[in-house]
Amino acid sequence: MIIKTFPMGLIGTNAYLLIDEESKEAVVIDLGGDFEVIKDEIEKYNAKLKYILNTHGHFDHIFGERDAQKIVSVPVYIHEKDKYLVENLPKQLEKFGFVANAEPPKDIKTFTDKDSFKIGQNEIKIIHTPGHTPGSVCFVIGKTLFSGDTLFYTSVGRTDFEGGSFEKLRDSIVNKLFNLDDDIEVYPGHDTKTTIGYEKKYNCYFGSKNL
Repeated sequence: MIIKTFPMGLIGTNAYLLIDEESKEAVVIDLGGDFEVIKDEIEKYNAKLKYILNTHGHFDHIFGERDAQKIVSVPVYIHEKDKYLVENLPKQLEKFGFVANAEPPKDIKTFTDKDSFKIGQNEIKIIHTPGHTPGSVCFVIGKTLFSGDTLFYTSVGRTDFEGGSFEKLRDSIVNKLFNLDDDIEVYPGHDTKTTIGYEKKYNCYFGSKNL
């Protein structure tokens, strides 16, 4: 599995490109900015984009998805509890003080944590991790977890936005993510990657060394 990281967009969100080397199927997670650079990488590997997945519906994670759909016909997937955020992208931008012409993506499909996705023969599992938003999720594929804005390197996502809850975030991290194997690599929505084991010890909110 090829994993490429692309910091992009209005506030440096990590977009991730996954390519299955055998099937040449590709998935993008959290397309928060210009699709062209990812499109070039997809073409470099002679791959085909299957769908765009979102860890949650905040503007900085979905900003580039409508423009991508104008280039390639591809559905966008979001947890059912965050669909309203995607549909209200222009209002989100206005609320956060950004002046930008942006259309929400079309062909928005929803999922729950009972669903999963395939890229080649690899299964992408869904963990519902509310707290940052009601529909925040993490995607797990093998020993890799894409955590969106739920879990960061030594930190966690904000809960002071609409629909946020620190208690729900605590439950998502402590009772769901921290029950995963320590050696799972965590690719967050911002900044550098980490591991579950490291965060269980050193996370400044929930790590055992800081309690």
